[in-house]
Amino acid sequence: MQTSEQRSRPRTPRHAAYGVLATLVGLAAAHLVAALTVPAASPVLAVGSTVIDLTPTPVKEWAIRQFGSADKIILIGSVTVVVLLLSAIAGVITARRETTGLLVLVGLAGTAGVLAVLRPGAGPLDLLPALVAAAVGATSLWWLHRVDGRAPAEPSSGVDGPTRRGVVLATGGLAAAAVAMGALGRWVTSYRLGGTDVALPVATDPASPFPTGLEETYDGITPLRTPTGEFYRVDTRLTLPTVDVDSWTLTIDGDVEQEVTLTFDDLAAMDTVERDITLTCVSNEVGGPYVGGARWLGVPLADVLARAGIDATRADQILSTDVDGMTISTPLAVALDGRDAIIAIGMNGGPLPRAHGFPARMVVPGLYGFVSACKWITRMTLTTYDAEQAYWTERDWATDAPIKISSRVDTPKPLSSTAAGTVVIGGIAWAQGSGIDKVEVRIDGEAWRPAQLGPQVSDDYWRQWYVEWDAEPGQHFIACRATNKDGDVQTDVRMTPFPEGSSGLQEIAVTIT
Repeated sequence: MQTSEQRSRPRTPRHAAYGVLATLVGLAAAHLVAALTVPAASPVLAVGSTVIDLTPTPVKEWAIRQFGSADKIILIGSVTVVVLLLSAIAGVITARRETTGLLVLVGLAGTAGVLAVLRPGAGPLDLLPALVAAAVGATSLWWLHRVDGRAPAEPSSGVDGPTRRGVVLATGGLAAAAVAMGALGRWVTSYRLGGTDVALPVATDPASPFPTGLEETYDGITPLRTPTGEFYRVDTRLTLPTVDVDSWTLTIDGDVEQEVTLTFDDLAAMDTVERDITLTCVSNEVGGPYVGGARWLGVPLADVLARAGIDATRADQILSTDVDGMTISTPLAVALDGRDAIIAIGMNGGPLPRAHGFPARMVVPGLYGFVSACKWITRMTLTTYDAEQAYWTERDWATDAPIKISSRVDTPKPLSSTAAGTVVIGGIAWAQGSGIDKVEVRIDGEAWRPAQLGPQVSDDYWRQWYVEWDAEPGQHFIACRATNKDGDVQTDVRMTPFPEGSSGLQEIAVTIT
């Protein structure tokens, strides 16, 4: 029973801290359980994923523009801060109405559990981390509250030994437990992700030898081939899926003659091709970074679908599903029109990294990734656009999104200062399917001047370019534009990425000193 002196002590800051600590212990325990079962069901990740789904498209595009690949870290941090603020309130309430405060903490975990089980492809195990968070968090808060209630208000009360030390030991022990469980959860996740060491076949149809890029001669131009570790990544994932290649399968069903399921070994045993293909994200602004060129190893998409028997008179869509239920919609026609659409199992001479779809993903040249590049793919359903809608289609993005002719200035950098004299203006341009015929540069609004083109890799690959400019002191404006082999010129009409990709000409300002 607490004395009146104990009840009158200031409680708010201390008990707010108890609520935060108890929640951190619960989240750490939940993260460990999620690492052992379903990583994406970790409470903060479940809430964060729902926030992504519910965020309006303009806000998503703003976040990508402002934060780039750090948008996920910022989202997780923001969700965590909000949760901890609510936890602090729960701790304060607990000091006055114990049962009510504990129920608030349980309600926070329960909300995360509901959101986890509502995710596509969720199962009963997705609820377990939230249940653990509720049990561990509420128990920790209850214990801290009771230990604090037994501690004297002042050392002069005569019982300042075990009870006051008990508060210190309790908080210290719980903090240590949170750190230990969090670290163990990270280790388990890393262990489950493991490596991507799989035996890749030698390509039945290999690509031509890769040429030397202009970056070897002119500093600042994007490398002709993007290093695997630097290839852009834009998706809705807050954590990478854990995929065991030995149990992974790819199923082809829907409007087919027969349902077929292939293992990784089945795919690797088929005739494989090696192709140099540039990928572009629809979120890429004019002059943006979300484009990359790589050498892909895989099986022609048409060959994979043929295993099940294609009836193009009934289906017009490939509805791809990844291992966690994300769906991507691809026009069936692009698998049958002769382009090098593949189910890729290799990238730049090695297996696919987990961040880029291990063990298999779809790669379709000429289409933005949101309608063509399903990573961690596990199912392809032949259906119609009238019958099924994919994740992005439901959010009013285009159903057929060919990549627009684009070009980018890599050097000099926008708003940079460069010494007067000969300055190299260089960059990249892309026009998948038709290829780049020429690139032109305009300085200070004068006439367009032709650029020198780098080596041709393929029509589905970007092209490097450069111009040597005799630069004089002052502020200057540099623009570029590309023309494809069909004679189509990059448009100067400005469009935002939503709903079918950005357009317009990039123009940068530089200072010559």
